[in-house]
Formats: sequence, structure tokens, C-alpha cells
Amino acid sequence: MSEERSNDCDVLQPPGWAKPIGYANGIAATGRQVFVAGQVGWNPETGEFETDDFAAQTALALRNVLDVLHEAGAEPRHIVRMTWYITDKAAYLAARKEIGQAWREVMGRHFPAMAVVVVSALIEDRAQVEIEATAVVG
Repeated sequence: MSEERSNDCDVLQPPGWAKPIGYANGIAATGRQVFVAGQVGWNPETGEFETDDFAAQTALALRNVLDVLHEAGAEPRHIVRMTWYITDKAAYLAARKEIGQAWREVMGRHFPAMAVVVVSALIEDRAQVEIEATAVVG
């Protein structure tokens, strides 16, 4: 069943599966559930985009997710799943190094179950990435 413990949750790693890099195959957790709506990489106080750089928008979206989590007393280690919606696969792949750096700066070394979905557009015209999350606070 679980291979290791990641703070307040068990990381699920089926026997014989290659260990994923940068995400978990699954997470099991018990506690109060916190659901974060899709957050884009803008200034949430003004509702304005301050950059069109893919990696910079991603870093801002992650910070916005974290700000919402903090309202529930949650931290990055409480995140059990995330879904990223992106508008440009090539831009995402080209910015992986910068995205990884932003992840470590904002979220640390916790890697929840994640999925990345390429979409044709997001509701906010300048948005290149939108991230939603679920956390479980023990």
C-alpha cells in the first residue's frame, strides 16, 4: 500500500511501479478537507496580471493557492492533490526548470498527487495556468 509517510499523509506507491518525480501517484490522509478553487497567476487584490511569463504566472498561482490554504490553517504539507490547467504544453515544458524552482520556493519538498491538463483557454484571457488543490489538515 503506502511506501512512505509525507508529513500528515501516506504516499501511495504500488509495488513495482516506477517512482514518480515531482508528484505522488496517490495520497491517503485523514482530517478536515480544504478545497481551493482554481487560482491563476495574477495579483488577487487587483485582479490584474502583472506578467505574461509562464513560469512567473505559475509561481504567482502557487502563492495564491498557498494564501487560500493559510486561511484554513493549512500548509503545503497538507496538500493531497492538485490539478493544473495550462494553455500551452510547449511553454510548460520549456519552463520546467523555473517551475521546479518556484515550486521549491513556495511549496518546499512536498509532492502531492498531481495532474496537468492542457486546455484551449482559461476564463481569464491572460491566464496561462490555473491551479486547484485539495488539502487535508490532520
